[in-house]
Amino acid sequence: MPGNKYNCNPSTPRSRLERLLRERELRRSNLASQPNEDANRHAELSEYFLTDGENLALSGDEDFADGVAAARAFVDGCERQEGRPYKQRLLVVANRLPVSAVRKGEDSWQLEMSVGGLVSALLGVKEFDARWIGWAGVNVPDSVGQKALTKALAEKRCIPVFLDEEIVHQYYNGYCNNILWPLFHYLGLPQEDRLATTRSFQSQFDAYKKANQMFADVVNEHYEDGDVVWCHDYHLMFLPKCLKEHNSKMKVGWFLHTPFPSSEIHRTLPSRSELLRSVLAADLVGFHTYDYARHFVSACTRILGLEGTPEGVEDQGKLTRVAAFPIGIDSDRFIRALELPQVQEHMKELKERFAGRKVMLGVDRLDMIKGIPQKILAFEKFLEENLNWRDKVVLLQIAVPTRTDVPEYQKLTSQVHEIVGRINGRFGTLTAVPIHHLDRSLDFHALCALYAVTDVALVTSLRDGMNLVSYEFVACQASKKGVLILSEFAGAAQSLGAGAILVNPWNITEVAASIGYALNMPADEREKRHHHNFMHVTTHTSQEWAATFVSELNDTIVEAQLRTRQVPPLLPIKGSVDRYFQSSNRLLILGFNATLTEPKDTLGRRGGQIREMELKLHPDLKEPLKKLCDDSKTTIVVLSGSDRSVLDYNFGDYNMWLAAENGMFLRLTTGEWMTTMPENLNMDWVDSVKHVFEYFTERTPRSHFELRETSLVWNYKYADIEFGRLQARDLLQHLWTGPISNASVDVVQGGRSVEVRAVGVTKGAAIDRILGEIVHNKGMKAPIDYVLCIGHFLPKDEDLYTFFEPELPCEVPVQTIPRPTSVPTPVNPSLPKISTGKSGSKGSRLKKQRSLSTLEKRANIGIVNAWRPTLMRDRMSLHEGSSVLDLKGDNYFSCAVGRKRSSARYLLKSSDDVVTLLKELAEGGEPMPVNSESEAMPLNSDGVAVPLDSEGVAVPLDSEGVVPLNSEGVVPLNSEVGEQSTENI
Repeated sequence: MPGNKYNCNPSTPRSRLERLLRERELRRSNLASQPNEDANRHAELSEYFLTDGENLALSGDEDFADGVAAARAFVDGCERQEGRPYKQRLLVVANRLPVSAVRKGEDSWQLEMSVGGLVSALLGVKEFDARWIGWAGVNVPDSVGQKALTKALAEKRCIPVFLDEEIVHQYYNGYCNNILWPLFHYLGLPQEDRLATTRSFQSQFDAYKKANQMFADVVNEHYEDGDVVWCHDYHLMFLPKCLKEHNSKMKVGWFLHTPFPSSEIHRTLPSRSELLRSVLAADLVGFHTYDYARHFVSACTRILGLEGTPEGVEDQGKLTRVAAFPIGIDSDRFIRALELPQVQEHMKELKERFAGRKVMLGVDRLDMIKGIPQKILAFEKFLEENLNWRDKVVLLQIAVPTRTDVPEYQKLTSQVHEIVGRINGRFGTLTAVPIHHLDRSLDFHALCALYAVTDVALVTSLRDGMNLVSYEFVACQASKKGVLILSEFAGAAQSLGAGAILVNPWNITEVAASIGYALNMPADEREKRHHHNFMHVTTHTSQEWAATFVSELNDTIVEAQLRTRQVPPLLPIKGSVDRYFQSSNRLLILGFNATLTEPKDTLGRRGGQIREMELKLHPDLKEPLKKLCDDSKTTIVVLSGSDRSVLDYNFGDYNMWLAAENGMFLRLTTGEWMTTMPENLNMDWVDSVKHVFEYFTERTPRSHFELRETSLVWNYKYADIEFGRLQARDLLQHLWTGPISNASVDVVQGGRSVEVRAVGVTKGAAIDRILGEIVHNKGMKAPIDYVLCIGHFLPKDEDLYTFFEPELPCEVPVQTIPRPTSVPTPVNPSLPKISTGKSGSKGSRLKKQRSLSTLEKRANIGIVNAWRPTLMRDRMSLHEGSSVLDLKGDNYFSCAVGRKRSSARYLLKSSDDVVTLLKELAEGGEPMPVNSESEAMPLNSDGVAVPLDSEGVAVPLDSEGVVPLNSEGVVPLNSEVGEQSTENI
């Protein structure tokens, strides 16, 4: 069967962990073989170091090998003939380029490299040939300036994206900084002037999408086969979708440098669903911490209704890997800097300046999330409670100005200055003050010296993606071994928490007590704490972070390729349609729910539970179905798990066969319902299971259960995802230990449902009996030479797909065929009469029809073996010209709708694709004769149907009441009994 097998090279590591470990060793060996970084690359770094690496981190993009073979070659460490490792081209896409551009003339520009966490990370990774794509930070409206800047940036391996002032205002200042950034840092959406915010929101979001498309256009222009694109941060959440829509084979990773909020915060965003789905277009999604990754997966499950797995988020068989990748710093750069003469000179000056006093240090952007007021207030409380420390400790607070034109930031600056002035006036003297506050940044050497002489570093972020100041402090503390006080709301707390003192920055008393503990900490404890953090900082570097992310991205592509090989290919619609018109007796087996209904997404999440629960035929299918049903060469069966009333309501006006409750009830729309259940079917378990389902429905908001005549279904699709899963687990435990512990039932678990059926009730098992009835009723004389089977079925019911597979092994043939009968008989008395809101009246509508139990009695054969062995024997005789089924392998099309993990041959993405297919089939069909009564078989005196030959003459039965076989053991053409196939919901 196409698309279900994959042959692996035995020399290739098969597990993901094996591949990653092998690549890790390869990477380390490459580093060992090239110990010295090219000095020219670090010479490009600026003298000035921006203090907060997390917020400065620009975006980086990686190159990846083309296809599984190249990916495996990379994993296996394949080398070029010259002995050098394969070098990937990496496209790093960020909002800003790692350079500052200043225009010096009409066609001349001055460029200066910036240094941040991501810049250092990718400069230290030698396996990749990196290119940077981003906005240069300046408006260049003229083509001359754009060409000159593009040429200048090319020398720095950078590619500009030109954004005009209006786009920058709406996209960057508006949507990014005014909507996404506050929301992701738990500050919520703008509260002031709500009406104005509402009116401007859509225009800002439109600008955001437009800007992301502009980034995508530049990426597409420079993309080469085999490249890997690494998108960064909340500015470019729409970019993965734009890239994948242009080239679905592009390898795309996305990394967020800020926190990702809980689903309860994210769901307040009006564009919540669009952004989540856009990010999910990436192959790998990365975050700094596990908490952020968990929040993202939770948002996808609760808002989008997708399935969260330990590996990430799954949507219709496509898995987007979600993982945590804590960023680091270039620790060697800081350690080497401490040996420089200018840094040693700075350290000497600082030691002399603060001799006899403990030095506490804070380095932050002047931002609401950095908790600077809380830090200073905690220091004030410490001075209040510890009189002996008032002249022995000093706090140096470096506050780098940011967004100085925004009123909120201006207000924050005034507040900080006021608190600092009050504390210095209260506790200061003529010669010394307790707080030194600087509203400016420091150059790299001065900052390293300050880190080195500090006794206690104080990081009190209210919410921070990572905060690399803590890493930089640890890297510079090899001799002093100072203490780190770190906010538990900073991402770095998960990495450095063991060696740091973790605090809640909102708890001023706790922070003040931690300051006292840090200042009085014994030397041995300080050394142990520092050693732990120092080892982490020096091993989990920015270079290692980048290499690890790319390694995971490479392996994700390998896993996706392996998974793709196991996914059925898309249905070749043209080929299936051509085969359809070339055949003379066609059988179409169609599911209903999610196959012939409208896609749920068209209703949106606000479509309403009640509306979605009412299954209705796709409006675009009414005309094609009518044409197909009127085609004399085509037989249509709608096979569903729904009850009879649902099928009657939707298909009562069509000339087709309806099979309800997984085939347990059957009727031609011009006839009455009949049951195909065996008379010994035991349904005594129904009442006890019903009580359990009622109990859990009452205690699980928005869940419901359906009471059918052959099964019960508890559905928690609309309930809270996590609570629904817990309740389902508890429900199953109650069932297995009580009502069904000794019952002959099957428990079928769907994505968000639990169904209890009688044993053996599946669509595949029912298709035998259904086809037998169809062939008997229509008196088919031509063999079925085309079968199309389409549905969105549970795995339990996918035996329907494999029923018609010609290459399947055959069962032992039998030499008799049970006599078909159409004598009306009472409905199986062992089946309890169950009434529900929907189907309460269907018992009265179910008239006395022919039951399979009658067939059992007259043929003296068990129901299970009544029809299928015969059909299996017919399949054995396919190449001998079987009169019942003449189905070649390429005339059978089984299609799963929206379910990529399937045993079907092919895949259709949604019911919209089903509409397209059936419209194609509906063109050119032959009309069915108006009078079709002659197709029914006549009955003999015993009420048994008598098969007719090709001339309409009754075929005599043998002494045992069965149709005789010819010398080859095949049913003669004029007595063919027919085939069977069914489909799911």
